[in-house]
Amino acid sequence: MKQRRGTKSVSKSTPQKAGRNKVMARRGKKKISASQVVAGKETLYTLTVYITGGPISEEYAGQEISRTIQIKGSQTLETLHHAIFEAFERWESHMYEFNLGKGPDDRSKIYSLYLPSGGFPGEEKPLGSVKTTTIDDLGLTVERAFGYAFDFGDDWQHQVNVDKIEPAPARGKYPKVTKSIGEAPPQYPEEDDEFPDLVE
Repeated sequence: MKQRRGTKSVSKSTPQKAGRNKVMARRGKKKISASQVVAGKETLYTLTVYITGGPISEEYAGQEISRTIQIKGSQTLETLHHAIFEAFERWESHMYEFNLGKGPDDRSKIYSLYLPSGGFPGEEKPLGSVKTTTIDDLGLTVERAFGYAFDFGDDWQHQVNVDKIEPAPARGKYPKVTKSIGEAPPQYPEEDDEFPDLVE
C-alpha cells in the first residue's frame, strides 16, 4: 500500500462484522433477478455496502461499518459510486472500480472509468464504463455480492450485497441511504484529531 506523507504505516484492517475479507450474504431467500420484476416497471435495488479493508485505525477496527443504499436500475455505476462516496463522508476524489467476478475480490470482470480499450498495460481490461453501465445491466440477483474498490493508493475495499430487487415507486429521489451502521472512519488516518494508535 502506498503510504501518504506524514502518516504512519497502517494495515488494510478488516472489520470483524463487516467481513473477515468477505461478508456472507443472507441465505434462505429465493434468488430474484431484475427480469422477474413486473414487466414495464422500473426496478429498485436495495444494496448494503460494507467496508472490508483500508487504512482503518484501531478505533474503528473490529466494527461493522456499513451503509444501505437504494438505487434505481436505470441509474449508473457512477451514480452508485457517488452515493457510496457521500455515505461514508469522503471528500477527496480518487479512482475506483466495481468488481463483478465470481466474488467481491475477483477482478476478472471489472467496470471502471476507463473504456474497454483503455486501462494500464498488464491490467485487466474493464468490461465497460461506470459512466454508461446501469445497475440493470449487471444482471444482479438477490444474495449476489460484488466488490467496490476506492483509492488505489490507500486501497479502500468494500463488499456490496444485493438485499432486495423490487418495482420502483412512482415517486422518490434516488439513490438514497436508508440505514447506517457504524461511524464512518476518516478518509485519511491523519484526519482523526485524537491520533489513535494505528493497526500494525
